[in-house]
Amino acid sequence: MRKTAIERKTNETDISLSLALDGSGKYGIKSGCGFLDHMLSLFAFHGKFDLFVGCKGDTQVDDHHTVEDIGIALGQAFDEALGERRGIVRYGSFLLPMDEALILCAVDVSGRAHLTFDASIPAQKVGVFDTELVREFFLAVAREMGATIHIRQLSGENSHHIIEAMFKAFGRAMRMACAVEDEGGEIPSSKGILI
Repeated sequence: MRKTAIERKTNETDISLSLALDGSGKYGIKSGCGFLDHMLSLFAFHGKFDLFVGCKGDTQVDDHHTVEDIGIALGQAFDEALGERRGIVRYGSFLLPMDEALILCAVDVSGRAHLTFDASIPAQKVGVFDTELVREFFLAVAREMGATIHIRQLSGENSHHIIEAMFKAFGRAMRMACAVEDEGGEIPSSKGILI
């Protein structure tokens, strides 16, 4: 039941995205950006979300529009699939090691958009991927989902490891936050409303 499909078409990108929160970690990602495909696949697998993404973007310019717009579509998909967020845990956090890299990710799917991104990625590129786009992706997701996301790099030297640990930790934290703990469906706030 908690699933949705998003279509987003602009002069820069044409995106089809489907998301099922109560999935098994199936994925099919064809963004036109190989590194992002790898990261989203890891996110889906570790989050146990079924995620399918197709994108035709202006990657002849660079990957910026593709990465940001997929972040927008993913955030919108989570927002739609969560609905009023009744009965969910709401909070999730995960401390993920990957070799020398150690990343903390904490989320609150409260309806309030905020990103704290405290990381120092050493390389400007991983392959042809601009590493500054990692922050842009998470910022787009946070804004569109209405979520507070904190990503903190505690250690790390290898840029690929650092970024990969971020996406895995985000998947695990989102899996916790989106889990249903109250079958009665109460809003997970003492105010009786989120936002």
